[in-house]
Amino acid sequence: MSTFSAITKKQNYFLSQPHQPFFVFGVLWAIVSMILFTLSHKGVITLAVSENEFHLYSLAFIVFTQFFHGFLFTTFPRFCTSMTIPREVYIRIVWLYQIASVLFFIGSLASQWIVLVAMCAGLFAHAMAIFTLHWVYKIGQSPLKQDPYWILVAHTIALVSHLVWIIAYGISLIWDFHGWFEIIVPIIVNFFFVFLTFSVAQRMIPFFSHSQEAKSNYFVETVFGFLIIKTLLAIFAFSVAEAVVSILLALYLLREFLRWKLHPFHSPAIVWILHLALFWLPVALLLGGILQIIETLYTLNFLFAGVHLLVLGFLTTVLIGFGTRVTLGHSGQPPHADKLTIILFWWTQIIVLSRLALSIDTALGASHGWLFDAAASAWILLFMIWSLRYGKTLIFGQK
Repeated sequence: MSTFSAITKKQNYFLSQPHQPFFVFGVLWAIVSMILFTLSHKGVITLAVSENEFHLYSLAFIVFTQFFHGFLFTTFPRFCTSMTIPREVYIRIVWLYQIASVLFFIGSLASQWIVLVAMCAGLFAHAMAIFTLHWVYKIGQSPLKQDPYWILVAHTIALVSHLVWIIAYGISLIWDFHGWFEIIVPIIVNFFFVFLTFSVAQRMIPFFSHSQEAKSNYFVETVFGFLIIKTLLAIFAFSVAEAVVSILLALYLLREFLRWKLHPFHSPAIVWILHLALFWLPVALLLGGILQIIETLYTLNFLFAGVHLLVLGFLTTVLIGFGTRVTLGHSGQPPHADKLTIILFWWTQIIVLSRLALSIDTALGASHGWLFDAAASAWILLFMIWSLRYGKTLIFGQK
């Protein structure tokens, strides 16, 4: 009888906590999406959707969204002082996401209409996840719900942008409908990638760092306002004005982060990687703003350098740091980064710099194809090695 119970427990461990399946599938699709994108970019395969649309949608609504849900389904109830999310609730969302993901990648190789069906399934899963978080928010007993509120705001904007994407994409399959993608990109980047990640990071990183410094009044609200202005300027193609707003936001964030006295040089690796991620936000905004001004004045093309600095430098570094900490902590292990994990932390920064080198190379007209191969391969290698290091822990609970 005890043997049977042990086997049952081992078989069910993978789904015992929400972060486990979401992280495992997030890593899987991060590898698959980049492989297909790379093969398309090299001309080896032909995608049924445009390359840029495939790249952004797969990362936003298949890869990163599952990492977000994995982390938030675990920590959001604690933010709100609420009961944990029931297993039967998050399992339905997990499997619906995987159905949508499989259909999306099949459709990307075979049919635009299958892609549309996949997007609709993904939107349904996305909506279920947001409604679940909103339910946790409503029943939570915490008197301080400002941070959970802004996390929900960011998720709601992402959900609306997901819906708008599907409507615009569906129309484009019937009529000659252009221009919608350029409008939706800054909304997803600024509010789903940046603001959602920022809303979580600005709460958790000072906590992990034992910082006692109070945040400035209306700190999150100010950042949100900056991002609204930046997004509107991007939509209406006021490039120089957008760049100025990015630089001002970068300086504001940098001043605030320095005031927190995080002491990154005296922290263990599992913490200083989060400090590095946090400071990537103002650095990415600053460099992105400067490059955008140069791009406008000299008609150069830095190949979305600012966006990739934010997504790789800030978002991906945060995900690797938080993902590692949550995986260790919720498997009963001390949150300590071993040598391989520290190498992966630095490897993430190599990805950022290699992608920046690709942007500069493109702007200068050199077009060294190996830089694209290096950046893409580095991304694939990062998630492959991370999965080899932590996959057993997530699936079987093995240390």
